[in-house]
Amino acid sequence: MTLVAILSGAGISTDSGIPDYRGPQGLWRKDPEAEKLVTYDFYMADPEIRRRSWQMRRDSSAWNAEPNEAHRAVAALERSGTPVRVITQNVDGLHQSAGLPARKVLELHGTARKVICTRCHARSSMADALARVEDGDPDPPCTVCGGILKSATVMFGERLDPEVLAQAMAIAKASQVFIAVGTTLQVQPAASLAGIAVEHGARLIVVNAEPTPYDESAQEVVREPIGTALPALLERLAAEPGDG
Repeated sequence: MTLVAILSGAGISTDSGIPDYRGPQGLWRKDPEAEKLVTYDFYMADPEIRRRSWQMRRDSSAWNAEPNEAHRAVAALERSGTPVRVITQNVDGLHQSAGLPARKVLELHGTARKVICTRCHARSSMADALARVEDGDPDPPCTVCGGILKSATVMFGERLDPEVLAQAMAIAKASQVFIAVGTTLQVQPAASLAGIAVEHGARLIVVNAEPTPYDESAQEVVREPIGTALPALLERLAAEPGDG
């Protein structure tokens, strides 16, 4: 059966009300002070940066975000019996909220729904940490060792998890169809996955509002709004002979 790999970026979640923070026009790029809040060295060195980071997390609109039609369409494709793997640059957990099994979602940049201790690496719930902030602890330490807690996301200045990246590359190599959706395909190493897929014989489809460096390698480029274009594309793929 055809393995469909989907690389999703910020563009798939904007219809859910989550802004693109990391893109060229994103908040982190336009406001250096805001970028410090998600830069590892600043975060670790400055308690005031950490306090502001916790306030930002607490007030984030992402906690009220719901999966949109694009997320639901991916989950529906998986339920139809088509082998699907999602590699996401997003940290919002909306693919899983839409019903895609967590084991079929690879989170390249981690997850905002967990926190991790920078000393002992214990992981725990973001909701629990935010409850402690709400109760008056501006910079809640690790409950295991007292170390500094951070969101379980990849901050600026941190490397991607080599194991996660290796899994993503294996999925790209094994895929017969590789769909890049809502991503500029300009941030490495995630962007290189599209090229790896093509090199190994995959049919590349790009669904993005703006041109990407991989458009010329794609068999199909879709510029329509993701919320309607992706469901239509996935329905068509599911109906293709030999794909389901």
